[in-house]
Amino acid sequence: MAGRTRFFSDQTYHFQALRALNDIRYGGADTSEVLETISHIKVENADSWYGAWERTGDRVSELAGRTEDPISRGRAFLRAHNYYRTAEFLLAPHDPRRPVSWKKNIEAFYKGLDALDVKYERISAPYGAHHLNALYFPGPSGSEKRPLIAICGGFDSTLEELYFVLVAAGLERGYSVLAYEGPGQGSIIREQGVPFTREWEKPTAAVLDQYLQTHSRPVKIVLVEMSMGGYLAPRAAAFDERIDGVVAFDVFFDFGAIFSRSIPPMVFWLGAHGPGFLLSAVVRIKAALSPGLKWALQNSMWVMGTRGLLETAEALRAYTLQDVAQRIKGDVLILAGKDDHFVPVEQVKQFEDRLTQARSVTSIIYDRDSGGAEHCQLGAATLWHAAFFDWLAQKFLPRARAKSNSH
Repeated sequence: MAGRTRFFSDQTYHFQALRALNDIRYGGADTSEVLETISHIKVENADSWYGAWERTGDRVSELAGRTEDPISRGRAFLRAHNYYRTAEFLLAPHDPRRPVSWKKNIEAFYKGLDALDVKYERISAPYGAHHLNALYFPGPSGSEKRPLIAICGGFDSTLEELYFVLVAAGLERGYSVLAYEGPGQGSIIREQGVPFTREWEKPTAAVLDQYLQTHSRPVKIVLVEMSMGGYLAPRAAAFDERIDGVVAFDVFFDFGAIFSRSIPPMVFWLGAHGPGFLLSAVVRIKAALSPGLKWALQNSMWVMGTRGLLETAEALRAYTLQDVAQRIKGDVLILAGKDDHFVPVEQVKQFEDRLTQARSVTSIIYDRDSGGAEHCQLGAATLWHAAFFDWLAQKFLPRARAKSNSH
């Protein structure tokens, strides 16, 4: 009998469980805690999902509170943070349990960093009538001679989870890291109600401007963004010449095409030709049969500030690199997974073809045997980290380039 490779039959539940496990390498989860939690979850039941993860978060947070060893205490708080973040994920955007879980999530994260004595600086960047949040993590001595890694999330990311995605990995390799969140993400959508903007160069510039007011200009700036960030980062790099290198982690060339894949064509036909009540009924039925579709529709309208499926689909069509990719002049790294359930791997070639002015283009497509075939290589962080840091050294560290050229 072949071994099992999935936690749940439903892809959304499986993927989010894998997302929680993904943070193990840098102290954001523990294997048995995750496995025990998911054993109490009823498939396709968001209340069950929330309850199981929230209980685990509370239990681990209580453990942290009574632990004296600072390293063990800090790591427990970081795990609790991840479990709280995971708990609220599948709830409806305005579910009254979300703010409570969110507050516990944030408090646990910073308690964890403080207990572990991780050095960081909070940055608040003006953004119109609002503000954007960033965290600057200074690297060790000598990091000023290396590129600054700037990282942002995607469609459903939080600022704090970026610590496990790339910040900790960058710090241990001698880099300084600037993590930030923009409109539609994390606290910006939850606490200020600011939805996404396709002009991602604007929030990115606001954060970089604020950072550079109190810090020296880095020798280079490399921008990495995850998931939907595969659109956001290249968009920012196309309009901000301070960005020397950009990483689409993963590829996200055309959001409108991605979104349309998950919606049956009949739905769009009804939107154009049928009565509104019939369209609404069809959408409700489809969403009831698919937890992933239900979550995607709810989250899309929330973070995009739209009403209804058709308005959301129309808004997302503007999120394409078709007419801006050719403006990018720096080095580009494109990552993708063959089994990505969200983004078709064909978008790698579409993106490559439009990068006509880039200094260099490197694409890596991970297959199932490698372990990195999922969206954003979830479950294989060390795999994409190896590729990213090699690319970073080869493109931006003179000694690494010289060594590579000598072979």
